[in-house]
Amino acid sequence: MAGPQAFACTCGALRGEVSEAGIKTGLRLVCHCADCRANELYHGQPDPAPDPVELFQLAPDSITISHGAEHLRAIRLGPRGPLRWYAACCGTPFANTLARPGLPFAGMRADLFQDKTALGKIRARAFIPSTVPGKPPRTKGGGAMAWGILSRMIASRLSGRWKETPFFDAVTGRPVAEPELISKSRRAALYP
Repeated sequence: MAGPQAFACTCGALRGEVSEAGIKTGLRLVCHCADCRANELYHGQPDPAPDPVELFQLAPDSITISHGAEHLRAIRLGPRGPLRWYAACCGTPFANTLARPGLPFAGMRADLFQDKTALGKIRARAFIPSTVPGKPPRTKGGGAMAWGILSRMIASRLSGRWKETPFFDAVTGRPVAEPELISKSRRAALYP
């Protein structure tokens, strides 16, 4: 068993750990979607293309921010898109969540962890680009990914742990930082 795993932004001002249960029930995946790439570019990170962005999906209640929670900020690439959290201290992309805490889901960037191997092997590959023109992207391991999301959400809802999240206020249910909606022109520039 890997035990709890520490994470930190690039500059180290925002840091914490994911519980042993979060590591055990989480799922490591890679995502090739344009939005994950755009999020990296928005924050001044190196362009991951043609490689994917590596994520670790887990229940938000298993994430503890021990230092620098005041640096947590969020953007939205579209009015209905997920909240894309980052560390304002250095611009490090941090995690994706849904817009409400009642749907407990988080996809943390695997690069935040010093030992990515402790997150287990990559079990899903999302939005793999097709080599055939006009053919949509495909996903490998989608069943494991969907089952993991659903089972973690159900467990969090039934236990009441869905309220224990670093991303939303437990009383009001509002995000801890008001998400910034990126303008259409700025979004267009992020999708080369």
